[in-house]
Amino acid sequence: MVVLVTGSTGFIGSALVPVLTTGGHSVRRLVRSEPTGEDEFHWQPESENLDMKGLEGVDAVVHLAGENIAAGRWTPSKKARILDSRVKGTRLLCESLAQLAEPPKVLVCSSGVGYYGARVAGVVNEESPLGAGFLADVCHQWEVAAVPAVEKGIRVVNLRTGIVLSPAGGTLARMLTPFKMGVGGKLGNGKQYISWMTLDDALEIINHVLVTEGLRGPVNAVTPQPVTNSEFTKTLGRVLGRPTIFLMPTFAAHLVFGEMADETLLSSIRVEPTQLLKSGYTFRYPELEGALRHVLSK
Repeated sequence: MVVLVTGSTGFIGSALVPVLTTGGHSVRRLVRSEPTGEDEFHWQPESENLDMKGLEGVDAVVHLAGENIAAGRWTPSKKARILDSRVKGTRLLCESLAQLAEPPKVLVCSSGVGYYGARVAGVVNEESPLGAGFLADVCHQWEVAAVPAVEKGIRVVNLRTGIVLSPAGGTLARMLTPFKMGVGGKLGNGKQYISWMTLDDALEIINHVLVTEGLRGPVNAVTPQPVTNSEFTKTLGRVLGRPTIFLMPTFAAHLVFGEMADETLLSSIRVEPTQLLKSGYTFRYPELEGALRHVLSK
């Protein structure tokens, strides 16, 4: 297929592009900087500017672009960038795709498990209601922005991802240094649930969704085995061979990270990947210890 990718220089996008190309697909990129090759096309969501040539003849789109949620405190300007980068970018892309005489068959649009809220009792799946909080609102508006593509008849999948484990980036990469130094530990009371998957599974899930015609709408991208922060801490310490006796109290997390702490570090969401499992997807690394040993080569 000819696959268009946004966010191709990001954590997941930079790993996805070589997977697609080695799989025999032709990859195009929408980039904010000046294009440097025939496979790159310029877009600037803030000014509603997109080179339509990049969309012509495309079979599938993987939309991953968006402001990094975990980089820096959530100041008002940071929150505006988080929201606008997702909503404006998705709306511009989908409205542009809807203008094509021959649009792509499928659009995989990134979203997040934050849709369900920051602290949720019990297990949630794709049929669970919208939660409360900043990230829930962002995810909701993000998914609504893809409606023009749905109305055009494109099969749209809103991929609600959890924490993606890799030493190359994301949450795990930021945790490694203190844990390797022996000063890692649980956050708050450690009872909050983490819904996760490895980067390997994230990439395979995107491939799976691209070719599985029965999947559309919200699809949770996490393993079926969420763990508590305390379990995660103990398992990571065991894999690294380091103690995990230190902890960051809730008040300290608030002091350091502000509002972001409540909706990311201290949030608790037990997510079930119902649609993925029903579609026949098999996780390569469903259990946390095996997953960590794989990604950390331990």
